Amino acid sequence: MDKPISPFSSETELASFIQEGIKGFVRDSSENRHPVIDSTPIFDEPLVAFANGDDPLFMQYKEIIGDFHLTPREVLDLATSPVRVTEAISVICWVLPITHKTRVSNRRRELTPSLRWGHTRWYGEKFNDRLREHVVSLLTGLGYLAVAPVLTPAFKTFEHEGEIVSTWSERHTAYAAGLGTFSLSDGFITPAGIAMRCGSVVTNLSLLASERKYTNHLANCLYYRDGTCGVCIDRCPAGAVTIGGHDKRKCMRYQFRDLEALKRRYEAEIVGCGLCQTGVPCESRIPASASIVE
Repeated sequence: MDKPISPFSSETELASFIQEGIKGFVRDSSENRHPVIDSTPIFDEPLVAFANGDDPLFMQYKEIIGDFHLTPREVLDLATSPVRVTEAISVICWVLPITHKTRVSNRRRELTPSLRWGHTRWYGEKFNDRLREHVVSLLTGLGYLAVAPVLTPAFKTFEHEGEIVSTWSERHTAYAAGLGTFSLSDGFITPAGIAMRCGSVVTNLSLLASERKYTNHLANCLYYRDGTCGVCIDRCPAGAVTIGGHDKRKCMRYQFRDLEALKRRYEAEIVGCGLCQTGVPCESRIPASASIVE
């Protein structure tokens, strides 16, 4: 396809436009507010980064996650079929940090998530979808191709070899973009901590890939770094986190069976749990020590 004539004088200027477009939407959107509780923000200012859509890491995910996991180019090709995209592509990624007020409310819980946390999981992800649509609209309005993988028919969640998997992982994409690494609890530790949601959009833009400052996929987790933590083990009410890692089946059973009554009380189809993401040293930062930030 013919490339649109960009109104921006440089790639840096275009990247800044995208970053500010995401941050402004998070800051100003009425949907980034707790609609039932108190109309305070669900998420703080986001982190934004970019990945090369042809980074070899995306092909490695077919071995690490499964051959069903789509690459950015496959996602874009499926969305534009029968036309194949031949130019360079990029992935725009963001992290939405959960607010201090919500994190504190969940820290105090031992068996079930707080109302604020439950509504962050439910209403917050609905807002994340609006953000995905907003980014796609920004780019298509400039004449570029853009698609949010999790909003396409190609995105599927299913059971594979006894675990729940999907055809696109927002966390693994954020890892490729340099936004963080994984933890003992299988969460994603970013500079804004593990208490967050993340999202992405694939586009036929050539954007400078953000630096991956870590040396491996577990670098931000204290337990894997030096064995001084493991607080998330005690925080998990389902016993799904151990020194052996995260048992997804136990975690999912707890969230979709044991929290069933809570869903009705909170009036949310998904409430999550998040206890392993609060009251831990990595709650709101990349931890330097096992102390918990209040």
